[in-house]
Amino acid sequence: MTKGHIDRRTVLGGMAALATGGPGALAASPPLPTAPVAISIIDVGGALALIQPAIEEYRAANPKLVSRIALVKAPAPELASKIKAQQDAGKADLDLVLTGSDGLAAGLDQNLWLKVLPDHAERFPNIEANYEPAALNLHRAQGAGFGVVVNYYPSGPLLEYAPERVKKVPTTAEELLAFAKANPGKFMYARPANSGPGRTFMMGLPYILGDKDPQDPINGWDKTWAYLQEIAPFIDYYPAGTSATMKEFGEGTRDIIISTTGWDINPRALGIVPKSAMIGTLKGFHWVSDAFFMCVPKGVPNDRLAVVLDLMAYLLTPKAQAYSYDEGYLYPGPAVKNVPVSLAPARSQQVIAEFGRPEYADLIAKNPIELPLKPDKMVLAFRKWDELVGPKRRQ
Repeated sequence: MTKGHIDRRTVLGGMAALATGGPGALAASPPLPTAPVAISIIDVGGALALIQPAIEEYRAANPKLVSRIALVKAPAPELASKIKAQQDAGKADLDLVLTGSDGLAAGLDQNLWLKVLPDHAERFPNIEANYEPAALNLHRAQGAGFGVVVNYYPSGPLLEYAPERVKKVPTTAEELLAFAKANPGKFMYARPANSGPGRTFMMGLPYILGDKDPQDPINGWDKTWAYLQEIAPFIDYYPAGTSATMKEFGEGTRDIIISTTGWDINPRALGIVPKSAMIGTLKGFHWVSDAFFMCVPKGVPNDRLAVVLDLMAYLLTPKAQAYSYDEGYLYPGPAVKNVPVSLAPARSQQVIAEFGRPEYADLIAKNPIELPLKPDKMVLAFRKWDELVGPKRRQ
């Protein structure tokens, strides 16, 4: 991209011009500032791995709007308390939050987010028509106007295993339980509240086990909670993030871990996990989709809010979305239509060609893609897992 000003008339692939505060701008959205402002973005889920290049392009191309963009990373469990403390103190130190469904849910639970849609819909013309269908479902059901989907993938849950150590690969939930019992400590997944694969496994089991209501963790997951408690004594511990499971799997400490498409491809591309690692699914498998969301904390001043909304819209253009292929971190990654891998940087294309799996296309086409739990239900599921399952790990 040239260093000139980004033509926002191309936002979301040829949509109408974004409102800039001039004639016809709606009162709900503030006008773009007349002097550049500094923006602060916090990432609690890893989205910067996918969209940081696009953010930096936006900054370089818009010197009249933004003077600096500070990028901060933090663990997801710290997000809600951090923002609430700022809001209680009357501060607005963070302008944009990049989060998975866990951080989105925690913020909704404490009423921390600004209602972006439909309140600022004029900044995102035709947004729903431009989303991939599964990403649109997440945008509506999970984001609910407070979180705007920026990246999407079908996720999992997948079993990732070392073929040289696992001679009989589990193909059912019962076989996975039998493996864990026969090989204590060799199966692992991370705490769901901190891990995409962990929560995907938790939310995918109700479909695999045939539970009463996969969308109701309190009254509809009897089989799931019983299963997770039964397998828990054969799991050494639940890491506070997925990276630890990948590291220990790569080192040979664990033989089977829970994974997703992105967590399968990216650690192998980075050399953390051997290229030879394989993936499998359990009988009754349904995909449980996942996404990264953009959320705006309440209290952001109007001049910064206007730029944040403008940046958010730019991040949903096909050119910006093409960076989402990254090194397979959230495969495939783009949330909007018409973003083939051929638009991605050469390195991304090389990684997908070498470390992607041909079987993913078939798995995605032939298995249902379910929505994750709604944010309020997800918070309840995390709490119940922490109460019922976490303490029962191997002693």
